[in-house]
Amino acid sequence: MTVSHLLIVFLFVSPLVAQNADLRGVDGGIDAVVLPNAPTPLQVTSAPATSAPATTKPERVFDKKFAFVMGSLGGAESLRFTTRRLVLQREYDAGAPWVTTISSTQHVIAKDAAIYGSEFVVAYELKKSHSWLPGDRIVRKLWWAYPAVMTAIHIKNAVGNINTQGPGGCTSIACASQMQ
Repeated sequence: MTVSHLLIVFLFVSPLVAQNADLRGVDGGIDAVVLPNAPTPLQVTSAPATSAPATTKPERVFDKKFAFVMGSLGGAESLRFTTRRLVLQREYDAGAPWVTTISSTQHVIAKDAAIYGSEFVVAYELKKSHSWLPGDRIVRKLWWAYPAVMTAIHIKNAVGNINTQGPGGCTSIACASQMQ
């Protein structure tokens, strides 16, 4: 439980830390582009400069749209996982021969969290600008395509799980026991 909470915190904090790390240089210091020039002894004795250097604003990658799209993907994955777990539990309780045991959910949750984490990082990197990537503007405009498609797929699977019926069309255990 603690690991899952730490993973969730890490997933939400790491993009913000990475966003601030873009302002740092290779050696860990702040680039000269970000900081204004330090006054030299000649500038201190002479008249002050009238124009201040223009500072560039850091790019906002983790914004409301990103949080909404990735939150929707996480909610859809959670809905699919929960409904599939309920279907397996119902089939196990009904005595279905293809469900012999119900395994613990810890390894499945860890696997799904790792998959969601990788999807989160890929979407973050696609939305962030890269000077080395040809066609970067087009890629940055389409960062939301994969999460949106996967959200629709997970919701479709969850609805399919919700509409799953028991043997012979029965939806309750009492109905299935009368059929035998």
